[in-house]
Amino acid sequence: MPVGDHVDSLATVLDLVRSGTARTRPEIGRRSGLGRTVVTQRVNQLTACGLLEEGALGPSSGGRAPRELRFRAQAGVILAAELGATGISVGVTDLTGTVLAEHTEGHDIAAGPDPVLDRVEQIFDELLDQVRTELAAPDLAVWGVGIGLPGPVEFATGRPSAPPIMPGWDGYPVRERLARRYDTPVWVDNEVNTMALGELRAGSARGQRDILYVKIGTGIGAGLVSGGTLHRGSQGCAGDIGHAAASDEDDVVCRCGNTGCLEAYAGGAALARDGLAAAKQGRSPFLAEVLASTGTVTAADVSRAAQSGDRTSVELLTRAGRLIGSLLATLVSFYNPALVVIGGGVSRAGDLLLAAVRETVYRRSLPLATRELRITRSTLSNRAGLVGAAFMVIDELFTPERLARWVDRGSPAGDPSLVTVPLREPVL
Repeated sequence: MPVGDHVDSLATVLDLVRSGTARTRPEIGRRSGLGRTVVTQRVNQLTACGLLEEGALGPSSGGRAPRELRFRAQAGVILAAELGATGISVGVTDLTGTVLAEHTEGHDIAAGPDPVLDRVEQIFDELLDQVRTELAAPDLAVWGVGIGLPGPVEFATGRPSAPPIMPGWDGYPVRERLARRYDTPVWVDNEVNTMALGELRAGSARGQRDILYVKIGTGIGAGLVSGGTLHRGSQGCAGDIGHAAASDEDDVVCRCGNTGCLEAYAGGAALARDGLAAAKQGRSPFLAEVLASTGTVTAADVSRAAQSGDRTSVELLTRAGRLIGSLLATLVSFYNPALVVIGGGVSRAGDLLLAAVRETVYRRSLPLATRELRITRSTLSNRAGLVGAAFMVIDELFTPERLARWVDRGSPAGDPSLVTVPLREPVL
């Protein structure tokens, strides 16, 4: 088992090749500052462990052309899932986070942990069989499992903590269940954190270091990336802006039990509630027709109505955008991100909501905080949480401390206890 400086340099070499930053031994040396002998030793070890392989000859700088190195992205796979309030997205990725197979379907998180996770495991198994068949690799190992949940999660234990919309989930041992099922390390986080991580690694925030990801769906939440690292807070609940106070009124009770919460006025459930009321009261002919034909009104119906010029629906979306923008303006002035990414189902309600958010943020934030600020819609859309759940696992597996535990055997599969390996505090 490599230790100390050895594992640090080993992880550095592997990260450079995994990320595509360096493709040859000379490039690794230039990027890392490591000597030629050390680079050669670490590359040889990683090759012997099955993590790297030789590729084609690279460009020559005058002498002998160097051999390019490749990370063996399909040495194993990651099982990843994002569980939302009303749907689940499940997938299998390679070790670079590339999705190899995926499936999305409607499912009520309030059904409870056993039926929901039973279904997730069933889809995992089906997709895993599919990938193994397509790659002609029947023994392809599961290197880790990543799950995003629509509620507060204590990251250290992988357990939900008093989630407002998840009856029966409080304290449920999600990590332990999946670790037993797949005999591999498992990480569990809030779905908005996985969405933020997905955008950071493979979406519109790629290459950024300070971003704010905001999900506007059934509920509202935020993921915070600081210095290129996801900020979870002491217990893992940083970014829970949906339950920040947006009003002093006590006429609307949020699903968390409090009044005045942002998502109780601006989330998808709130838009559906207010749209239904508008339909029943005759204030929206468009929504009244929807109600008559379907028996209900959804946030998507409000969006379609607004795009059709329905005045009441335009007012509902504009009001929601301004409420969200007001809270984000405070966060932008406080945190000063370079980029705000807006995602979630309601964010795809056309440009009206996004325009209201932007106008309010730029008007209410400090000029210096918004001088170079960009506010954009998610490019990964409904795939962000799935991709981010995979990257959560990948990032954790390849930390130097964990890499030292499994690199000699070439795979972390079969070692669920890797999640308990303590990590060194970063040097400030």
